[in-house]
Amino acid sequence: MKMIRVDLPDHSYNVEIENGILSCTGQLVSSVWSQRKIALVSDSNVAPLYQDQVAEALEAVGFSVRNYQFPAGEASKSLAVLEDLTQQMAADGFNRDDGVIALGGGVTGDLAGFLAATYMRGISLIQIPTSLLAQVDSSVGGKTAVDLDNTKNIIGAFYQPDLVIIDPDTLQTLKTRDLVEGYGEIVKVAALSDGDLWQLVESINSPADILANAKELSIHSVQYKANVVMGDEKEGGLRQLLNFGHTIGHAVEALADGDLRHGEAVSIGMVAMTQIFEEKGLTRPGLTQTLVERLDAVDLPTTSVLLESPKVFDKIKNDKKNRDGHLNLIYVHQVGAPAIKSIPSEDIREFLDIKAINVS
Repeated sequence: MKMIRVDLPDHSYNVEIENGILSCTGQLVSSVWSQRKIALVSDSNVAPLYQDQVAEALEAVGFSVRNYQFPAGEASKSLAVLEDLTQQMAADGFNRDDGVIALGGGVTGDLAGFLAATYMRGISLIQIPTSLLAQVDSSVGGKTAVDLDNTKNIIGAFYQPDLVIIDPDTLQTLKTRDLVEGYGEIVKVAALSDGDLWQLVESINSPADILANAKELSIHSVQYKANVVMGDEKEGGLRQLLNFGHTIGHAVEALADGDLRHGEAVSIGMVAMTQIFEEKGLTRPGLTQTLVERLDAVDLPTTSVLLESPKVFDKIKNDKKNRDGHLNLIYVHQVGAPAIKSIPSEDIREFLDIKAINVS
């Protein structure tokens, strides 16, 4: 079992990574929590697969478990679903000494995490991510949120869990598109971090390769993110690097109106941003092509006609990362050498000059 420690000034926790670790949920949770009532929150896709198994493991060591389920999909990351879950917990008598466990993908982690952050001004939280995207990215670092209309994660909080349990075996039940989506975030981290992870990414040429290397991919990705979060918990500086691909990616994702997954949009955003900075002489020549090849290898999209829409700039200018009239754009000089360039919001259209990607 691989343990990664996230040490923060006010709250530290372990990330436990191992194949088959889901069967050890009861022991792991009892090592950090005293006996209490647990709201086990999952969506309609994941609940039939794992919710009863996890509930039984928790009850076997003395916890009292209530299973809650919501409809799968980004649309459930809403105030309405948050209110419904809150009402269910209140009706079941949850108090400040109880806890929430998020069992599922990124939507579940964000929604159940924010539920824990807001119920009675905050109760204990554990993350058990079952998608690749959640395992390598969203379950670690404490970001929780819901969406408002088409604006992603606009209502949220930094709220750290007490434990993260990652079982790569849960990826076996994912559809190929759901698996590959998370790989977009892995390539992002590899481009930022260099070293062993980039070498591993260079060997991945199919979804089957992702599954075969899932544990190592998670270990490297989580370790990098943990290091960044420990250096900058609330995105005041260093943590902004994790937004590589997100400024353009979030805009394209919003315009796609559900037709693009988050990891797919990040893939498009990384390539677009890298091409722009390569053309400006700030990124090593050929890096755009290198990224495209690594993403193409698993059939992640690397461009979109939505990049040509004038609405993409409205989304970018209204991004929640816009601070004091400036947007911090994340790019890489070369693999392992990320950088930040601050651009006045009124100049963003001229600077980005986004166009469809065309690399040979």
